[in-house]
Amino acid sequence: MSDLIWQKSSFSEAAAANCVELAAVADGIRLRESDEPDTVLRTSPAALGIFIRAVKDGRLDRTL
Repeated sequence: MSDLIWQKSSFSEAAAANCVELAAVADGIRLRESDEPDTVLRTSPAALGIFIRAVKDGRLDRTL
């Protein structure tokens, strides 16, 4: 996984921790949190798109 090219949002500061980073690979997308780089999740572009749309639409908001 060390040979992947990780990208994070342009809104993230260069030295900031707790940033979600993405890497595109032949079979999908990898995600990790910058302060936990050894923990990597796998997903597809379609599944990530569905998740992002749900977040933007507020469908995952919960009141505690």
